[in-house]
Amino acid sequence: MMQLRILILTSVMLPWILLSAARKPKKEVVNIPDYGFSEDSGTEPAASPKAEELPTCLLCVCLSGSVYCEEVSPDLSAVPSLPKETAYLYARFNKITKIKNKDFADMATLRRIDLTGNLIAEIDDGAFSKLPNLEELTLAENRLTKLPVLPNKLVSFNANFNKLKTQGVKATAFKKLARLAYLYLGNNELTAVPQLPESLHVVHLHNNKISKITDETFCKGNTSHYIRSNMDEVRLDGNPLKLSQHPDSFICLQSLPIGWYN
Repeated sequence: MMQLRILILTSVMLPWILLSAARKPKKEVVNIPDYGFSEDSGTEPAASPKAEELPTCLLCVCLSGSVYCEEVSPDLSAVPSLPKETAYLYARFNKITKIKNKDFADMATLRRIDLTGNLIAEIDDGAFSKLPNLEELTLAENRLTKLPVLPNKLVSFNANFNKLKTQGVKATAFKKLARLAYLYLGNNELTAVPQLPESLHVVHLHNNKISKITDETFCKGNTSHYIRSNMDEVRLDGNPLKLSQHPDSFICLQSLPIGWYN
């Protein structure tokens, strides 16, 4: 009797087990989108956006009126559009080649611009002249051969390590800057000293090609009573100029210039 029950149970269950085993689940097919990186796609990946195409505050760091665009990648070849409230711009060590009038148009809040270590060879003449509050302008380590018109309220101007020539710097370029205290023109190709405002404390003219100065360069040759009380430091070293041959040229200064005397 027991054997009969086992035989019946086996005859019923075996077909069901075989049928279940035959019903394998189908694999789900997932379509992965092709973003242009497939070897068989036959198309190149999309090009990376240029620096000029990115929002400034994504490309640079914007913080409380200051914009830091230093050593930007991808290469920054032009001044980016600045937020209207920008007071301080640091765009050092990039590949900016030219400063245009429109770059700082309507930027009345700007007080400091630092463009050290770029490839700037040309500046539109009005690029800085309409910045009423600009106090510090640094253009060191560029490729300038001449200077644009400078804003009247400048306190510090640095154009060290350029290719400035005397014919590219107007004799009166600094004379009317009544607040200018620090002037750095070292390591250029100047052959003459430009007219210097009374407000100057420090002037660096080292490593140029200056071969001649007069009694009017720093002092007033027609009077021995004039004292240039603000002037603390004058650098003329590295020029083809023997300072001991011009003793009356420094009579108004409180200390002798740094340079070659022997």
